[in-house]
Amino acid sequence: MSSASRNSVTVVLDWGTSGFHAFLVDPEGSLVDAKKGAQGIQSVPKGEHGRVLSDALAAWRNEHGPLAIVAAGMIGSRNGWLEMPYVPTPATAADFAAASRTIELPEGDRLMFLPGLTDPSAFPFPDVMRGEETQLVGFGLEQDIVVVLPGTHSKWAEIRHGRIERFRTFVTGEIFNTLANHSFLAKVATAEGDHASAAFAEGVALARDESGRAGGLLTRLFAVRTGWLAGKITPEEMKSRLSGLIVGWEFAEARAGGWFNEGDTIAVVGDDGLVEVYEAVSKAFGVNLAPAPADAAIRGALAISEYDLRSRGREGSGRSYQRA
Repeated sequence: MSSASRNSVTVVLDWGTSGFHAFLVDPEGSLVDAKKGAQGIQSVPKGEHGRVLSDALAAWRNEHGPLAIVAAGMIGSRNGWLEMPYVPTPATAADFAAASRTIELPEGDRLMFLPGLTDPSAFPFPDVMRGEETQLVGFGLEQDIVVVLPGTHSKWAEIRHGRIERFRTFVTGEIFNTLANHSFLAKVATAEGDHASAAFAEGVALARDESGRAGGLLTRLFAVRTGWLAGKITPEEMKSRLSGLIVGWEFAEARAGGWFNEGDTIAVVGDDGLVEVYEAVSKAFGVNLAPAPADAAIRGALAISEYDLRSRGREGSGRSYQRA
């Protein structure tokens, strides 16, 4: 869909596992309205995605007519509406556009599914993402920089020479939620994590400790319990300390993997409170921060959808795309 053909509003749809966000954007790229739904792909039976989406966007359709919709995220996964391929790194915005697929819906809406991204160089198996690639495009591929995308499965991606060169996934959020709610901590901890607390900062400091006295991550995790047994950590502080340790360990592991050195500049991209958390931990590790837009996902989806595929096709890499 070129900018010439998009003469009305566009809907950017991020449909994930547990819910969806839909953003109504005008021709200038400004946000007009937004909707949030609780029906994630896990709760929608096969064949019902079109009905759910039609109902959710009915008011916008009644006001603006048939909608142009750009969909990213897990809606394009094997368990979603339509399985989309993974574009392999290194990848450009044009590569994502070339691998997209557009379908017509009964109400006249036009729905463009965006592909995911895979890094074949990851060991022992190729790494994957769905949705975060649009954030990277929306952040911009013009500068050479490492970009961190916080989340349940955080991503660290390297942008170089106008392409997404490589990335790695850290299951930080999932590990924290599992330990905080289904481990020895759940029976003792009496408060949710406070990222502005001294306990969180102490957890980050423990992750940064390179003296060798604290052992590896598994040993440091148990120290949250032994600190409580020793009367050094209160039940109110346990989840905060755990959160600081796990997010801090993500940075320690990324540093060991060559993603950054002290004094480097990185960017943290997202649209929720985790951005501030990761920015604070970045500073604790001596990293400088580049500015990043909060609406990177919307910008990226629009940028990919507006590529002129006919002119870009002559520049394509000719690579095949992987489904997974």
